[in-house]
Amino acid sequence: MRTTQDYQLHGSYEAGAYEGPRGTGWVMFAAVLLGLAGIWNFLDGILAIGSSKVYAGHHTFVFSDLKTWGWIMLILGIFQCIAALTLLAGSEWARWFGIATAGINAIGQLLFAPAYPLWSLVMFGVDVLIIYALAVYGGGRLRDV
Repeated sequence: MRTTQDYQLHGSYEAGAYEGPRGTGWVMFAAVLLGLAGIWNFLDGILAIGSSKVYAGHHTFVFSDLKTWGWIMLILGIFQCIAALTLLAGSEWARWFGIATAGINAIGQLLFAPAYPLWSLVMFGVDVLIIYALAVYGGGRLRDV
């Protein structure tokens, strides 16, 4: 029986062989997460505005009522999708715009915690990952290699 050690490797498969800029994977990860969060917030907003049966009516919200919260989530979702697309295009200002939209969404999700605590904590964690990836690995570091 042959094992993988019996075959010759053609090319360089060593750990340090990749010469690309460090952190590009994190920035791509942040852009994809930001886009997914934006799409979800957009859908959340539409469901809240449309008086669907997804949200229970007996919960208390920080901002007025469910329709107001739906408009806030809809607009925030649009901004997050724009930030994700501009991040994928490689824009420098998109890094700061992405950090700002993720930060606003994190605060908004914590304000949403009295109504849906588990969901808001999960989304808060996603926003923290986005902010980390864009703050540490985004920006001029990607071009300095």
